[in-house]
Amino acid sequence: QVQLVESGGGLVQAGGSLRLSCAASGSIKSINVMGWYRQHPGEQRELVATITSGGSTDYGDSVKGRFFISRDNAKNMVYLQMNSLKPEDTAVYCCNVQGVRTRTGDMVNAWGQGTQVTVSS
Repeated sequence: QVQLVESGGGLVQAGGSLRLSCAASGSIKSINVMGWYRQHPGEQRELVATITSGGSTDYGDSVKGRFFISRDNAKNMVYLQMNSLKPEDTAVYCCNVQGVRTRTGDMVNAWGQGTQVTVSS
């Protein structure tokens, strides 16, 4: 199986920036899609951003123009640069990978445990 560990969350002032990192580990040959999802208190999980192995990106409407996703295939890492943060961005941010090809030929998906981002007004 694949393990994901997020880092970079914390408490910031509105208008500030944070950079989240997610490291994927395990017997990984390739990863099709890497992404970030978030869950606000009392609400369901929503898409933040995804990026394919080919570099195609997709963003949730609420973060377009402010957040930017990138990946480092050599390190099996995905990043989320979060700019112009708003109190509404406060949530637990979780890393996700889909279509992970393992060294044994399996295809698996995985979720990280999440990292808290809190934006104060």
